[in-house]
Amino acid sequence: MNGPVCSLDVFGVVKYLKYLRKRCATKPSRGPFHFRAPSRVFFKAVRGMIPHKTKRGMEALNRLKVFEGIPAPYDKQKRMVVPAALRVLKLRPGRRFCVLGRLSHEVGWKYQDIVKTLEEKRKAKAKVYWDNKRRLEKLHQQAEKQEAEKLEPLDAVLGLYGHA
Repeated sequence: MNGPVCSLDVFGVVKYLKYLRKRCATKPSRGPFHFRAPSRVFFKAVRGMIPHKTKRGMEALNRLKVFEGIPAPYDKQKRMVVPAALRVLKLRPGRRFCVLGRLSHEVGWKYQDIVKTLEEKRKAKAKVYWDNKRRLEKLHQQAEKQEAEKLEPLDAVLGLYGHA
């Protein structure tokens, strides 16, 4: 999870560290629990924007899935861009922001390097797949051009029956 979330840089870390100090004085294992992982921080931020104690809110939160990086079943799906959430459109030029992954790393999340290496591996696999796909498309287009002369009489017959 590396999207820009908070608009402050150093102050964001200080603010989050203040939040981490809030705990039950008598027995801290009772909570509140403060997560350091970017996915959980994002989940908790979204939960604060949703009426999560109502049935509708609970169902909405159950549909929300958050991960660090892109795990196996989702790496094959097409990515979608939400224009309303683009930093270029939402933040004025010159405004400060921080990346959630870096903020989490600075407040105690230990897995930034592991997620980075896994993402590099995923991107390398995706590049091999994409190059192979482009090569096959070019071969397909070349084959269509070579066979176009042989298929002209068949296309003419098919055209008579309404198939172009």
